[in-house]
Amino acid sequence: MPINWNEKDRIFHLNNDRISYLIQIVHGKYPAHLYWGKLVQTMQPSTILQYKGRAFSPTSEPGFPAFSLDTLPQEYPAYGNGDFRSPAYQLRTREGSTITEFIYDSHEIVQGKPRLKGLPASYIENESEAETLIITMVDSMLGIGMNLHYTIYRDLDVITRSVTFEHLGSQEVEIIKCMSMSVDFHHSNWEWLHLHGTWGRERHIERKSLLHGMQSISSSRGASSHQHNPFIALLAKNSTEEQGEVYGISLVYSGNFQASLEVDPFQTTRLSIGINPFDFKWLLKPGETFQTPEVLMVYSSDGLGGMSRTYHKLLRTRICRGVYRDKTRPILINNWEATYFHFNEKKLKEIADAGKELGIELFVLDDGWFGHRDNDKSSLGDWQVYMKKLPNGLDGLADYVTKKGMKFGLWVEPEMVSPDSELYRKHPDWCLHVPGRHRTLSRNQLILDLSREEVCDYLITTLTNLLNSAQITYVKWDMNRNMTEVGSAALPPERQQETAHRYMLGLYRILETLTGRFPHVLFESCSGGGGRFDPGMLYYMPQTWTSDDTDAVERLKIQYGTSIVYPAITMGAHVSDVPNHQVGRVTPLKIRCHVAMAANFGFELNIDKLSGAEKNVVAENIQLYHQIKDLVCFGDLFRLLSPFEGMDSAWMYVAANQQRAVVFYYKTLATPNPPFLRLKLSGLNHAMKYRINGGEQEYYGDELMKIGLSLPLIKNDFSSYIFKLEEVLLN
Repeated sequence: MPINWNEKDRIFHLNNDRISYLIQIVHGKYPAHLYWGKLVQTMQPSTILQYKGRAFSPTSEPGFPAFSLDTLPQEYPAYGNGDFRSPAYQLRTREGSTITEFIYDSHEIVQGKPRLKGLPASYIENESEAETLIITMVDSMLGIGMNLHYTIYRDLDVITRSVTFEHLGSQEVEIIKCMSMSVDFHHSNWEWLHLHGTWGRERHIERKSLLHGMQSISSSRGASSHQHNPFIALLAKNSTEEQGEVYGISLVYSGNFQASLEVDPFQTTRLSIGINPFDFKWLLKPGETFQTPEVLMVYSSDGLGGMSRTYHKLLRTRICRGVYRDKTRPILINNWEATYFHFNEKKLKEIADAGKELGIELFVLDDGWFGHRDNDKSSLGDWQVYMKKLPNGLDGLADYVTKKGMKFGLWVEPEMVSPDSELYRKHPDWCLHVPGRHRTLSRNQLILDLSREEVCDYLITTLTNLLNSAQITYVKWDMNRNMTEVGSAALPPERQQETAHRYMLGLYRILETLTGRFPHVLFESCSGGGGRFDPGMLYYMPQTWTSDDTDAVERLKIQYGTSIVYPAITMGAHVSDVPNHQVGRVTPLKIRCHVAMAANFGFELNIDKLSGAEKNVVAENIQLYHQIKDLVCFGDLFRLLSPFEGMDSAWMYVAANQQRAVVFYYKTLATPNPPFLRLKLSGLNHAMKYRINGGEQEYYGDELMKIGLSLPLIKNDFSSYIFKLEEVLLN
């Protein structure tokens, strides 16, 4: 898996057994993009790069009239020297100029993968897993160095990229744009896919053809957002789940981002992603460095499903960390939709008792346990127990739950502060705000300024004390609003536009410290549900509450869309009460269980009020989940029927050795006098024989994949089935 440097042709070849990525240093100055795709053994650069003078494309090199940066496929392009497409970066000098000229200076190829200081990133567990290329570019007039980092994994079809700016000169500059990567494709015959939505309707799939000009998605909300996920993909127009070329890019970052595509008049496509340049600026002083977030770049020749499975393995094993990374997660009961703020110790114990009887393993106490919190109007920031509700304290409730053989978990929202709180009265300047401007409330709360070191230190100390105060093994870390009045009382005027990024650096420092101090705690990220479902948060918290919308029908789309990038083990999914609290729909308990069982299984309803028959359904599905949860958490996902395309949805998880699989099938609305249907499976071994749900009939894998699994006739709305496949072992 070497990174080869061809000195003669000045070409870098990043490759493993399956993919290649080629860069050429053109005219000894400009890193040009040659190729990214299936493995190639050899190539002739003269057949890749072609030059022709184009009207109004300036000549960039004397003596080469056909050469222009405006038409060169580049690796990290600038603006102002002849390329009129969208640049990957811009710097501004003290004199106001934004013209730069970074040219190739040197390179280094290193075994392994260096860590990114202060930022989450993919990692390795031994140096043989990856190799890294660092191309150093220098603007000699400014005295600024720019290191382009490329890492290729040996066993994954993944390349990571990021950029480090290093000030080696004497005059400060401002970074006003810094994408983490840019790549130019030689044609525009693509479709592009992204995941859009809003609160309660996150990560819906949108796929459409590229058009001339700019197309982009972004967030300027201070979080990666419910509205757009920091991911986009380019797909060959004939691509499907299992066939065709797909290129995915995913940003390891939880704040403001932008992903853009530009098609120029000559049908080339520029793809980039990084920190959103809107309202961003970073003052770089002599001796300082600035590191961009990392991008995870995945190539698949096996369609969208192949891309997803690569991302799933990468995120599960080389982004997620800690003792829970390789463990199935406990089945939980959360009291939120059962009680909201209106509970006491007796009520919580009743829920825990009922959950234990049914086989639930973890009780989670949600919002309302602290300060004087009877609604959402007060007490955020005051992380002391509300003794009126919990007279025996958190430790008393945790002891009760633990003695029943369950684990105890807790909800917190540490990044927020209520104006009606002791913390705010003591430190009113600790929130994000602009002096003299109105402080906009959302959910009756403000956001603490995590760009300030003392605020981060306060939260680290407070949460350390809290987690030491009781037998807490799970934390749901919520964040229920987006940023307004983004300013910091601790930053000088010239650094105010650094606030949003410094906030993320502060949050990452807090999480790095706490997860290091409490490795036994399973942290789950939440932001009003899925408003910060991104690789940056997964680096610290190996699962995310997928959406506040717990309706089974809506969750089919949400979980299907989320699976485009994220594995099931990172998704929290709960069975809730009906009529559903978000959309008012009434669905059978069975389909609610079957949808939630396709991720990290849990419950969020008044479980002690269920009928005897309903409790039997819950207990039966908990037992079923124990039989299949290793497949859901660690198996390869194959999406079979899309909820975005009809009333039928299906997906399956297959063990690495293909000896076991589990298929989930859902029908939302029934059809009168329905036809017989066969569901074609995927990912099985053609030559293996399988039994389904322990039956006597045996099926070859190729039969199930080519002819299909016969489905029962369905007469009722909101029906679902789970099929367990096991290899028939020879005696």
